[in-house]
Amino acid sequence: MIKKGDKVLILSGNYKKNTGIVLKVFLKKNKAIIEGINIVKKHIKPSSEKPKGEIIKKELPIHLSNLKKI
Repeated sequence: MIKKGDKVLILSGNYKKNTGIVLKVFLKKNKAIIEGINIVKKHIKPSSEKPKGEIIKKELPIHLSNLKKI
C-alpha cells in the first residue's frame, strides 16, 4: 500500500521511469499526488485580488496502478 512520504517509481505515461515522493493519497479515487510529476499550467482569471490574472503550475494526481513503491 502506498502512503504519504513513500518514494515511488512511475510505471507509465509521460513521466515513465521517473521517481518521486508521494505528497498526498486519495484512497476513494485510488490516486496520489507525486512531487514534481504530472505538472500542468492553470490560468487564473483576473480578479480584485490579482488584477492581471496569473498562470500557476499545479501537480495533478496519478492513478495508483501506475505507481510502484521503491
